[in-house]
Amino acid sequence: MGYAVMLLLVFLCHEVSSISILPHKHQTISLLKFKHSFTISASGVCQESYPKTSSWNTSRDCCSWDGVVCDDITGHVIELDLSCSNLTGTIDSNSSLFQLSHLQRLDLSFNNFSNSHISPEFSKFSSLTHLDLSYSNFSGQIPSEISHLSKLQSHLRNKLRLTTHDFKSLLQNLTQLRELDLTDMNISSTIPLNFPSHLTTLNLGDTGLYGIIPKNCNLRGPIPESISNLTRIECLFLYNNSLNGTIPSGVFSLPSLTYLVLGSNKLSGQLEDFKDNSLVWIDLGSNQLQGHLPHSIQNQVNLIILDLSFNNFSGCVDVSLFSNLKQLYYLSLSYNNISLTNDNSVNVTLPESLTRLELAACEVKELKFLRSANQLHNLDLSNNKIQGRIPDWAWSNWMSSLDTLIMSHNMLSSVDSIPLQSLYTIDLRSNLLQGSLPIPSISTKYFFMSNNNITEEIPSSICNLTSLVMLDLSRNNLRGEIPQCLVNITSLKVLDMRHNNFSGNIPTTFRNGSSLSSLNFHGNKLEGKIPQSLTNCKQLEVLDLGDNHLNDTFPVWLGTLPNLKVLGLRFNELHGLIRTSRIENMFPELRIIDLSYNAFSGNLPSSLFQHLKAMRTLDLSKGTSRYGGDQYYQDSIAVVSKGFEREIVRILFLYTTIDLSNNKFEGHIPTIMGDLIALRVLNISHNGLEGPIPSSLGSLSLVESLDLSSNHLVGEIPAQFASLTSLEVLNLSDNHLEGCIPQGNQFLTFENNSYEGNDGLRGFPVSKNCGDDHVSGTTYAVSGQLDDEETNSEFLSDFWKAALMGYGSGLCIGISIVYFMMSTGKPIWFARIIVELEHKIMMRRRKKQQRKRNCRRRNNH
Repeated sequence: MGYAVMLLLVFLCHEVSSISILPHKHQTISLLKFKHSFTISASGVCQESYPKTSSWNTSRDCCSWDGVVCDDITGHVIELDLSCSNLTGTIDSNSSLFQLSHLQRLDLSFNNFSNSHISPEFSKFSSLTHLDLSYSNFSGQIPSEISHLSKLQSHLRNKLRLTTHDFKSLLQNLTQLRELDLTDMNISSTIPLNFPSHLTTLNLGDTGLYGIIPKNCNLRGPIPESISNLTRIECLFLYNNSLNGTIPSGVFSLPSLTYLVLGSNKLSGQLEDFKDNSLVWIDLGSNQLQGHLPHSIQNQVNLIILDLSFNNFSGCVDVSLFSNLKQLYYLSLSYNNISLTNDNSVNVTLPESLTRLELAACEVKELKFLRSANQLHNLDLSNNKIQGRIPDWAWSNWMSSLDTLIMSHNMLSSVDSIPLQSLYTIDLRSNLLQGSLPIPSISTKYFFMSNNNITEEIPSSICNLTSLVMLDLSRNNLRGEIPQCLVNITSLKVLDMRHNNFSGNIPTTFRNGSSLSSLNFHGNKLEGKIPQSLTNCKQLEVLDLGDNHLNDTFPVWLGTLPNLKVLGLRFNELHGLIRTSRIENMFPELRIIDLSYNAFSGNLPSSLFQHLKAMRTLDLSKGTSRYGGDQYYQDSIAVVSKGFEREIVRILFLYTTIDLSNNKFEGHIPTIMGDLIALRVLNISHNGLEGPIPSSLGSLSLVESLDLSSNHLVGEIPAQFASLTSLEVLNLSDNHLEGCIPQGNQFLTFENNSYEGNDGLRGFPVSKNCGDDHVSGTTYAVSGQLDDEETNSEFLSDFWKAALMGYGSGLCIGISIVYFMMSTGKPIWFARIIVELEHKIMMRRRKKQQRKRNCRRRNNH
């Protein structure tokens, strides 16, 4: 008997071993085939991504591989997690993945499956409970077979198309579904009336957190009342769609609801009272909600985020409404019609953990309610109507943890000092601040005081701010000299002192290792020379010294700066010839150079134009770097474009400009200027240039504004100019040009003032006619010539007499008379009149179209 039992045990062990070994062998082969169907390429989507499949090899049991989990008894692979594995390739219906038929959890998120379609073969995973294909470039139509996965509990993000019918049928069959995240899926329909009753997460709209661009499902119509029946729902995300109507009242009573994110829709109506206090996140911003804020908000003691901005809420809100919200991290009531008050009879205590308070566009008169916020880190009260001086209590010990203070765009009138030791960022821009400049603590890195009325000299104590990264004191009335110590701060990247009353010389010593990327002293009273020590600022991208009294020659040594993109020196007393160095790589990145309104002389510097590599290429793939703008500060420069001075902000890299106007240049226009094909603005007007206009300028295909006026240019306008289809403003006035004006394209939009002062020009739009006019791109060949002016006037008189006779005698007689006059008179004149009439009609149409284009461009800029 004992022997028989022993044999039975041996047999069972053998069978279990066989059962275990068999799936391992087949699964190993399937997994390795799946691995070899992809390449590994770092995508950078995940912070902690690594190729999990690199550990897959036959020297180890497949159940010990990264991302693979097997059943302890059967040995079947039941979980496969290849998220963030840097996989690149395609999953088709023949993939060995589908041989793992016992899978219960499958995560392929954050890879690059090259726009693979979701195969119907996924339906083979009949035991699947969790499926995550998010951020892996799946596309196309979701197969109906997915609805066969009746055990599925979690179905997450796919960049797919889903019709209304498919959406409804999918939900009807997946009755066990707990989590449904279809963000990125273009559903383009209304929300279905019925959802699985087990749902805890419904995500049909991404908030765009963590730097991810907000996505939507293109949902429209109202939120169905049936949403209120989802008693287990914890997370409801319908952000960034086109939903309208009111929020169902039952939503505010859902017992388990933790996240209510309905922002960026078109929802209207008033808010109901919140019946439960489980909410952590409420985002109803950017809708059309109105009425008063419900007092029940104060019961949401677990709230971390409350965003009610960009609505039509109104009424008087006592700040004590938020006093119980101890966990609040972010509060935004911006852009409503709310006024905030503080009832002094109420002991107000704001949340200790509050790190951001944004009350923009609310009328805030009393800030005393902030006194007890002793853990406040980020205070943003910008874009309000706060008046008067910043109160003393604002710097008391209760704000000792504050590191960011933003009170810009208010009506603050004075501030004596900023004694807080922990302030990292101070933004007091665009107020009415007067008096001397307040100096913050040495820990301050970002200090913005532009657009105020600060006067007097900069206190010497500013030299203590050794941690400064950005200092913007522009558009004030500061006077005296610019402290030398400022340019010695090695961490300083932006120094903006433009539009003040600074005098004296530019600081002379810029040290090696300087971090300066933007230096702007435009619009002051600075004198002397441009310091050559600027060559130590190897990171410098923007240098604007315009509108001062600098007296120097051209600073050719600036050409050694490898990153310099903007050089503004206009309105100074610079003089002499522009010579360049023998160094091969000069001004390699320069895209804007403005030397206008100086006294430069001699020939235009051909050797300089040869070096401007960034103007000789249309490649913008390098991006904007910090030169395109920063979170706090944006570079800008005033340029003359299309006859108007405009401030160019952020998009400086688009405005490739050369302005050498109002100097004393002479000689011919260099042919090499035609190689600067990235130019959008070229102005060399008001000089002493002579000779013909080089035809090479016709290669400037992107140029929008071309001004060669007030020189001594001779000859004809190059016919190649007719191909400049981007040209919006042309000024060739006050030269000695002659011959026929090119016709067609943009030349049909230019008026007389583009050519006035050139007596030798003929053709449209000047009064004289060209011997062979080209109108609207069509050549009208008119043979013969008129004998003299008297014959011309006689014919015109006869023609109009005939026309009037036709009007009085009837159409047939009139036509006969005109025919008679034409057969015996001068058909050349009749052809010319027809051409001119046609041209006037076309000109009206083109001007109308041009105005529309200009309007669109202005809106885009």
